[in-house]
Amino acid sequence: MVCLGNICRLPLAEGILKSKLPENIFFVDSAGTANYHIGRQPDHRSIETAKKYGVDITNQRGRQFVVSDFDDFDYIYAMDSTNFNDIISLSRNINDASKIKLILDELADVDTADVPDPYYGVSQGFENVYRILDSACNIIANKLK
Repeated sequence: MVCLGNICRLPLAEGILKSKLPENIFFVDSAGTANYHIGRQPDHRSIETAKKYGVDITNQRGRQFVVSDFDDFDYIYAMDSTNFNDIISLSRNINDASKIKLILDELADVDTADVPDPYYGVSQGFENVYRILDSACNIIANKLK
C-alpha cells in the first residue's frame, strides 16, 4: 500500500487488508512516497477509526517507499494517481511497473481513481476512507485467497 505520507490512508489500508488475510501466508506493509513521517505512528484519527472496527494499527510506523520494494512485494497498491505516477517513475522495468495498481481500480462501482485524503478534513472523512478501503480490501483478499 503506497501513498504520500504513510499516516492516514495507508495505515488503514494496511490494517484492513492484514485483518482479512492469514498473516502466516501473507505479508502486508505500507510506505509513503515522501519522507515526511518516517518512524511516526499513524494519525490519531486513523487509529481511532480502525479501533472502532476492531483493527489495531498502533504498532505501525511510517516508512518511505524504496526501489527494493519491487523485489519484496508482488502487488503494490497506490491510493491515488499522483502516487501511482511517482511509483511508476521509480520502476526499473516492465516487471516492476506491472505490480503497481490503483487500489480503487478493484471497485467497479466507484467513479474516481483516488482514495480521498482525509488529513485536512474532519473525522467523518476517515470514516468514509475506511469504508472505501474496506470494500477494496475485501476484493483484494478474496482474489489472493
